[in-house]
Amino acid sequence: MKKAAAIGMSVVMLLGAMAGCSPSGSSPGESENKTVKLGYVNWSEGIAMTNLAAAVLEDEMDYKVELTMADIAPVFTSVASGNTDAFMDVWLPVTHEDYMKKYGDKMDDLGVCYENAMIGLTVPSYVPVNSIEELNANKELFGGEIIGIDSGSATMKATYKLIDDYALDYKLLPGSGPTMTAALKKAIDANKPIVVVGWKPHWKFARWDLKVLEDPKKIYGTSENIHIVSRKGLSKDMPEVVEFLKNFKMNEQEIGDLMGVIEEKGGDPLDVAREWAKEHQDLIKGWIPAK
Repeated sequence: MKKAAAIGMSVVMLLGAMAGCSPSGSSPGESENKTVKLGYVNWSEGIAMTNLAAAVLEDEMDYKVELTMADIAPVFTSVASGNTDAFMDVWLPVTHEDYMKKYGDKMDDLGVCYENAMIGLTVPSYVPVNSIEELNANKELFGGEIIGIDSGSATMKATYKLIDDYALDYKLLPGSGPTMTAALKKAIDANKPIVVVGWKPHWKFARWDLKVLEDPKKIYGTSENIHIVSRKGLSKDMPEVVEFLKNFKMNEQEIGDLMGVIEEKGGDPLDVAREWAKEHQDLIKGWIPAK
C-alpha cells in the first residue's frame, strides 16, 4: 500500500500539479521562461544525469530547474503533453520502443547522451551459472525467484516475455532499483546466489564482481543507446536549453563515477551532482552553448 501511495503521489505531482501550468516559455513572464521542468524515473543513471543537468542549468546557465520523479509511463505522457520539458533516460531501440511508437510524434528526440547501454539478468560472479538457459536446472539455487524492478517498466515487460520464451519456472518479483540493489547486497554479503534484473550503466558493476547471463534468444536485444527527448516547442521557447541537452554526453567512466559518488554519499543527489560538476569543468564546459 505504501508503494502504491508513493506511485500515486508521483503521478499526481507530475500530471496534476503541472496541469494548471502552461509549457515553459509560453508565458511572457521572465521567471517562467527561465524554468526548466525535467522528469526522471527512479533509476540510477537517470537520477545521476538529470541531477547533473539540473546543476549545470542552474549554476552555469542561470535557469531554475524543477525535478519530478515518477514511473516511466507518466513521464512519457507528461513530456508528450507539454507539461514536462525533457526526459533524459530513453533506451532505444528496444526497451522504450513501444513508448516511442505511442508518443514519439509528440516529442523531439535530441539525440544520444550515452552509448552501449545494456539490460540483462545479472548474478554475482561466484554463481556457477552463465546463461539464462541454465536457470531452470538451477531453480533451487535461486529459490525460483528473479528480483525485479518497477512493475510498470519496459524492462520488466521484457523480462516477463523472457520468462515465457525460455519457459522459466521462476517468479519475477517487482520492486524498484533501490530494492533490487539492496537484495543484491544482502545476498553478496552472505555469499549466497541471487539473480536480478540488471542494467548498465549502473554503479553496482563497479562495487561488486558481477556477470550478465548470456541471452541466446536476444530477448533484451543487444546494446542500446540512451536518448534525451523534449516536448514539442522547447527548441523555440528555450533554444539554449535544447542546445545544452544535445551537447550533454557521458561515457561509462564518467557516469559510473557520478553514480557511485551519489550512492556512497547519500543525501540530495543534486548537491552531490553540483560538487561533481565543479570537479569536472572540462566536461561541463563542453556542453554549455557559446554566448
